[in-house]
Amino acid sequence: MIIVSILHDAESNIQGFKVEGHANYADAGKDIVCAGVSAVTVGTVNSIEALAGIEMDTQMKNGFLSAFLPKSSTSSADQQVQLLLSSLVIMLQSIEQSYNKYIRINNVNL
Repeated sequence: MIIVSILHDAESNIQGFKVEGHANYADAGKDIVCAGVSAVTVGTVNSIEALAGIEMDTQMKNGFLSAFLPKSSTSSADQQVQLLLSSLVIMLQSIEQSYNKYIRINNVNL
């Protein structure tokens, strides 16, 4: 199962996310759940960098991705970044609604 943790600060702003595990929906290379989660998470990190100019602190290896906004990420792009991160949550929730045996989303307060 893929476990996604969405990390919120005290003001309910999304500060980052973690993705762990494998869906095991299908064989490697044919797993549409893993592919979908990978596409939307990596795509969001790339979009934040390309559109907002903010480089997230990321780590990725074998079924694990973590991405956090930099501590000093107070800028005019904050609303844009929150919109992109909120969009990520909606895309992941759509995957979860269709494939809920393979993915779980948790909201975590920092």
